Amino acid sequence: MKQALRLENVHKSFGRVEVLRGIDLDVAEHEVVCLIGASGSGKSTLLRCVNLIEPIDEGRIVVAGEEITARGVDVNRVRRRIGIVFQAFNLFPHMSVLANVTLAPRKALRLPRARAEEEADALLARFGLADKRDEYPDRLSGGQQQRVAIVRALAMRPALLLLDEVTSALDPELVGEVLNVIRELAAEGMTMVIATHEMTFAREIADRVCFLDAGVILEQGPPQELFASPREPRTRQFLQRIIDAGRL
Repeated sequence: MKQALRLENVHKSFGRVEVLRGIDLDVAEHEVVCLIGASGSGKSTLLRCVNLIEPIDEGRIVVAGEEITARGVDVNRVRRRIGIVFQAFNLFPHMSVLANVTLAPRKALRLPRARAEEEADALLARFGLADKRDEYPDRLSGGQQQRVAIVRALAMRPALLLLDEVTSALDPELVGEVLNVIRELAAEGMTMVIATHEMTFAREIADRVCFLDAGVILEQGPPQELFASPREPRTRQFLQRIIDAGRL
């Protein structure tokens, strides 16, 4: 299967704190990989490095056969192919939903306004947001804002979508509507790397689950294997805490 993403010996430190300590990860096209682990294990930093928001200190990141961490690479060109959705929705509050979704395609992809709006309308309708196109973010629920953020990422036609704890800022009753969007994207073959605390969701949607601990991928495998019979004591301890909290 064709490779969408490869990380080789990726290191990242903030001051004296080494957050990523030699990450190796391959993601195939159309694969959904979920990153799990305690807060501070490096999940969000890993995603931010893949999108070049954070420069890495050592190692290589390859997307669709191109080393994006090589010297002289056009960062903005790379980012057009990689969508990222954050825990905070990061919508522009002074812009309507439609303007939020069409801004990047018009500026970065040079799409004419009519074409950008046509594509945005199709995406908004697909995710149940057609009636919100002219609303401003503060008029939307958290779940609706997060769906708009996902639509905004999809409007750039990314080959790879990164999702960073996209449900953790939502009220529990709003989580389902966002997870349904992600399920639909997975069913359509979107390549995704998802950092999540939603273990039941990870077990359902992931082709592979990676358990991060202290900046390394300690264990990985198909969800049914990793959740049912983890090999590493630290993975077992983490999952037991999740089970005790009633979240798996």
